[in-house]
Amino acid sequence: MSVVLYIALVLATGVERLVELVISKRNAAHAFAQGGVEHGKGHFPFMVVLHTGLLLACIVEVVLLDRPFIGALGWPMLVIALLCQAGRYWVIASLGRQWNTRVIVVPGATRVTRGPYRWPWLRHPNYWIVAIEGIALPLVHSAWITAIVFTVLNAVLLLAFRIPTENRALAALRST
Repeated sequence: MSVVLYIALVLATGVERLVELVISKRNAAHAFAQGGVEHGKGHFPFMVVLHTGLLLACIVEVVLLDRPFIGALGWPMLVIALLCQAGRYWVIASLGRQWNTRVIVVPGATRVTRGPYRWPWLRHPNYWIVAIEGIALPLVHSAWITAIVFTVLNAVLLLAFRIPTENRALAALRST
């Protein structure tokens, strides 16, 4: 029974990601209409594959490797995974029309300083949430291989490509 509930959780997370894509597409259209410029297009397909792979791997590892639900690990990880969902929507609400799954910079847009962005020491809160969720969601049902592989691949992608791309795009905007 726990496997069925876990699969339902992962599928619900997938539906939530589809909702995010709809919001992102709407915000991207708005940004482009305002003269927005996209940066780092090349790495975006890899992010899509990585995030889709996380959800699929969660299910595959639990089913094929018969991963158990261990309450002492699973319940806290479920709470953390659900808090990550709340955090994602806090980020989306805070950024408003500026939130996107892509790096699109609109000339003249002001820097957001509300929500988690009010704390200058908390750089890239959305990426922290994604990183934490990438550990918590698989560990709800002991999918530790998925948690490790996603964490390493996500760190490489974020540290090597996404965050520097975003930082350069924002720096270029400030200097114009």
